[in-house]
Amino acid sequence: MSQDPFDDYGFDTRAVRAGQVRTGEGEQSEPIFATSSYVFKSAEEAAARFSGEQPGNIYSRFTNPTVRTFETRLAALEGAERTVATASGMSAILSTCLGLLRAGQHIVASRSIFGTTVVLFETILARFGLETTFVPLTDLDAWAEAMRPETRLLFLETPSNPLSEVADIRALADLAHEKGALLVVDNCLCTPALLRPLALGADIVVHSATKYLDGQGRCIGGAVVGSEALVGTDVFGFLRTAGPTMSPFNAWVFLKGLETLRLRMKAHSANTMALAQWLEQHPAVRRVHYPGLASHPHHALAASQQSGFGGILAFEVDGGRPAAWRVVDSTELLSVTANLGDTKSTITHPATTTHGRLSPEARAASGISEGLLRVAVGLEDVEDIKADLARGMDLLRMTRDG
Repeated sequence: MSQDPFDDYGFDTRAVRAGQVRTGEGEQSEPIFATSSYVFKSAEEAAARFSGEQPGNIYSRFTNPTVRTFETRLAALEGAERTVATASGMSAILSTCLGLLRAGQHIVASRSIFGTTVVLFETILARFGLETTFVPLTDLDAWAEAMRPETRLLFLETPSNPLSEVADIRALADLAHEKGALLVVDNCLCTPALLRPLALGADIVVHSATKYLDGQGRCIGGAVVGSEALVGTDVFGFLRTAGPTMSPFNAWVFLKGLETLRLRMKAHSANTMALAQWLEQHPAVRRVHYPGLASHPHHALAASQQSGFGGILAFEVDGGRPAAWRVVDSTELLSVTANLGDTKSTITHPATTTHGRLSPEARAASGISEGLLRVAVGLEDVEDIKADLARGMDLLRMTRDG
């Protein structure tokens, strides 16, 4: 566990105060240390810092007080020893893989992961001799069958985006450890406010801080969370040399986001549940994907692992792409954008945006149909969100009914 003095406090207290070290100015809010370098008291101190014999700031590519405060706070929320903050969520995944893996090793990954992560594994990492096998997220037998002697890492998102499939983290952690591999969980959709994968046996958690950790769509950032041995040594070593670094300003913004994280996630979850229940009854909707619904195949597992069901849902309409686009184009309140985790509700057509770079076969294998829409439910009045979606869906119903 991290050694922050707030470790013994509750989640909300840690979210507000963990990691802060006040300067001699006595500031209430954490300062932004906008500096590239630091001045040493002597040549001896400089040498000790660079050699690692003495802790302290060296260069803001890998040591900055504002970034460190964010890292310490997120580690406290995830129940971890160490966080390494990165420039984006994708750089967090890249730093994890290149920090921990070697050419000739093997990754087993869920098919139900962000499309850009698939491209990273299939195209970029493959150039460096890292092979990836993709399996269905919820098929434990498929995970086991894909394992090889050279398998080093299992990677998944739970709940998945956009279909909200839920992985059995304990079972996959046991499988990974039995085979000498690590389990890495992307906790972007739940955040530690709703899910703590490390407590269920995962070795590393990655985040796109851009999403709910910020919560207002302001900055790009990422994080890798885990043990000192894995994250503090190997992943940090990669970041120190390669430099996919979070800026101090972005770290400060994310600190402000963490202060309200649990409150926001609770509100997102409540709005999304209400919208999911309404959509499930709408005659133009074929199916709703949200683990909070009793009809969801992984509802019981989600309820056992998570303290809430999150702010993302997907639903399918008949009529394929033209019908889905009609719903999107009929909205007036929702933002048509592929980002998520914002206070503002967003809508997107995954088959032509977030998963558009995948082949049609890969999209089909992942359940991304042409009639699928994803809504990242924000903090507006939920009745206004329903009314906005109803514009397009009522048109689909009238067209269908003649």
